[in-house]
Amino acid sequence: MDAQAFREEVRRWLAENLALVGSRFPEASVHDADYRRAFEDHLCAAGWSGLGWPAELGGRGLPVELIAIFHEEYARAGAPQGINMIGHGILGPTLLLFGSDAQKRRFLPKILSNEEIWCQGYSEPGAGSDLASLRTRAIRDGEHYVVSGQKIWTSFAHVADWCFVLARTDAEAPKHKGISFLLVDMKSPGITVRPIRQMNGEQEFNEVFFDEVRVPVENRVGEENAGWGIAMAAASYERATYFVPRLVRMEEELRDLVEVARGMRRDGRPVSEDAVIRDRLARSYIDVQALKLHARTMLAAAARHEQPGPEGSFIKLLWSESHQRLLALAMDILGPEAALGPQEPAAQRGRWWQREHLWSMAETILAGTSEIQRNVVGERVLGLPR
Repeated sequence: MDAQAFREEVRRWLAENLALVGSRFPEASVHDADYRRAFEDHLCAAGWSGLGWPAELGGRGLPVELIAIFHEEYARAGAPQGINMIGHGILGPTLLLFGSDAQKRRFLPKILSNEEIWCQGYSEPGAGSDLASLRTRAIRDGEHYVVSGQKIWTSFAHVADWCFVLARTDAEAPKHKGISFLLVDMKSPGITVRPIRQMNGEQEFNEVFFDEVRVPVENRVGEENAGWGIAMAAASYERATYFVPRLVRMEEELRDLVEVARGMRRDGRPVSEDAVIRDRLARSYIDVQALKLHARTMLAAAARHEQPGPEGSFIKLLWSESHQRLLALAMDILGPEAALGPQEPAAQRGRWWQREHLWSMAETILAGTSEIQRNVVGERVLGLPR
């Protein structure tokens, strides 16, 4: 399919259907959970999921260039982020590569249709940045594993139907070697979910407790004790493929922030004329251009069917830290108006800057902290000694 024709098709569909679904949620913001789920359901029903998955498994088999166009246009249209982004963006590609035929038949269709929502059971209170030190146990009992432990910062666990969990299946093995990758039904007896209220007032994160939860052995992905490599591949999808819409949104935010700076006056002149503000806006512009170059490099690798590697840590590190800088700059540009959050008059300036700023504090922690990303780049990309 011609790339420009595909882009125009995506634009038309989004314009029509955002208005259609949005009419059912006239007071909702793009962060409203019910609106997000409704639009994602609508999107999947129209066949806009699994764009790069093989046709024989329900996908559309599109090349990476067209998938990137879809994500670009989706972000530019201001469409809401889905509730099931972990299922579509991380677990689905992981099952395509590592799942058994039975697992693909069971789980992929319900991800494509958005019938089953997924969350990711990785971090623990004592195993965040050092994930391999996790202590959740999975003890083999016949044709089941008995899982006990606690996960934390689990996005969407309060609405998820399933969770892919890293659990220790060999307590005697070196910490990276004794971990398995399990698919856990969130309706299983013994699971307790407790939402965590974030500082922006939302409750997207959760604590999840597993108290002797029985998981069929057939729900293990890959070999027993080989889950670490699968988890790292899943992390590569999260850090690489799904940064296209984040990058587009950041570029849009920068454009809007320049307009905010031009429109606000301080000491009798536009804020955009302040030399320090102009310097910081220029730095953000450079950040965006560098991110675009990294994204093009990764897209080119994906077009060559190369599996995502540690280079994805570059873009995660640069995006999270530069995005925080941009939103901190927004707070300084708004000045006292920043304290108003989504209320007037700050909301009239186009974005809920305070909400985005508060949320960005998590971005250098989620999907691997900045410290861990620097270690990955140093050791696995640059070959520096440990």
